[in-house]
Amino acid sequence: MLKHTFFLALLFVGSLLQAQTTVVDVVVNSEDHTLLEAAVIEADLAGALSGEGPFTVFAPTDDAVTALITTLDITAEEFLAMEDLSDVLLYHVVNATAMSTDLSDGQMVTTMLGEDVTITIMDGSVMVNGATVTTADITADNGVVHVIDAVLLPPTPEVTPTVAEIIANSPDHTVLAAVLDSTDLDVALSGTGPFTVFAPTDAAFDAVDPMTLLSLLLDNDALAEVLTYHVAGDSVMSTDLSDGQVITTLNGGDVTVTIDGGTVMINNAMVIVADLVGSNGVVHVIDAVLLPPPPAPATVVDIIVNSPDHTILETAVIAAGLADDLSAEGPFTVFAPTDAAIAALPAGALEALLADPTGALAEVLLYHVVGAAALSTDLSDGQLIATLQGGDVEVSIDGMGVMINDANVIVADLVADNGVVHVIDAVLSLPTGVESVSLSSLFEVYPNPTTDVLRWNGIAVDRIQVLDAQGRVRIQTSNPANSIDLSPLESGVFMVVIEAEGQRAVKSVLKH
Repeated sequence: MLKHTFFLALLFVGSLLQAQTTVVDVVVNSEDHTLLEAAVIEADLAGALSGEGPFTVFAPTDDAVTALITTLDITAEEFLAMEDLSDVLLYHVVNATAMSTDLSDGQMVTTMLGEDVTITIMDGSVMVNGATVTTADITADNGVVHVIDAVLLPPTPEVTPTVAEIIANSPDHTVLAAVLDSTDLDVALSGTGPFTVFAPTDAAFDAVDPMTLLSLLLDNDALAEVLTYHVAGDSVMSTDLSDGQVITTLNGGDVTVTIDGGTVMINNAMVIVADLVGSNGVVHVIDAVLLPPPPAPATVVDIIVNSPDHTILETAVIAAGLADDLSAEGPFTVFAPTDAAIAALPAGALEALLADPTGALAEVLLYHVVGAAALSTDLSDGQLIATLQGGDVEVSIDGMGVMINDANVIVADLVADNGVVHVIDAVLSLPTGVESVSLSSLFEVYPNPTTDVLRWNGIAVDRIQVLDAQGRVRIQTSNPANSIDLSPLESGVFMVVIEAEGQRAVKSVLKH
């Protein structure tokens, strides 16, 4: 029995002698690597490094780890909880056996992280990156351990900035960075993209009219419209640009590329630095701020209403009840006589028309409207165009310009969503002639223009109304004397409607 027990003991001792030692055992059994041991266990690498291998481990001591913890101003617990702890440890391990005699000066060794470490050998010392090997060639059955006096930190991956970061980090784009921030567009330009940003410099913003710039800075919506006019929703490199190319911006408006020799222009701005590539697009630096074109008016009526040269036409269109009709889908072409053109009518002609707004006036106005969109490029010499009144107007084109009947087109192609307006310098006479309108019953008002009191001849007036350019009755009175006070009214053109002896007359009066 005793002999049998002794035999079993020999077998147990033999098994211990044959047990393999791993690189993990080397670390675990070292008094100088307690922190490394804890890190290997925390990162769940003990099992992997106890495998067949072979492995080479550059093992930083507790002093080396403590020095790193101190530098990072963290605790040991925070070190063990680092998200990239596994990456740091794998940067210390090579998936091969590299004895000190296998190392050479300048050698690059690839770690299990996939990144290289550099070997430097000088005066008998071996260094791995900036760490010195203090003890070499501690062999195990699955590799070798070299003790080092510093922790090896993996190289920080190079991060490509976003287009927003390119602008924010540029010393020449402090204004652009600030306005992007104020409109939250910097957040948008940090998104996935891709984006192309035409980035005006600080000098470009300095060149903008101060009042224009101030109005933009006070209106975030308008500012955002301008800024998005500098951004395209694609990544367009300089090699992708071509002369005459049109690029649609996030604003919805287009910019035009012009290339002449080595000069690239975006609208009227020169590209002075091209192809600053970001992670989500590209930035091209330009020397001027791009101002988007004003939006097209919704209707031809809007063009007339917004024109300082068409106040009388606006009043006439409203009085004739045509404003809603000409605000419809259309399309329409309007030949729009200016205030000066209407003022040049024979004495009393306008008043006679306004006395019959939905009859004679509407007929004359409709003679200025075509039920189609006719741009100047659609017109030809001798062309006859049917108007909504029923009569035709004739187009004449020569070296001097374009005429509609006897009126010159002085501004062409004011485009609206429902048609186009051409400004003309004369009122188009109906084929039957405006003379058919009786003028004998009209009254005279004076002074015209006036600053306050308006008078008329000695006829007894039953009622008088003063209408503004929007057709609203501003003053109304019955059985007045021979004058009315207009001083409460603002400056502008007003229609004075006089009713007397069963007749009705309308006078256009300018109030200063």
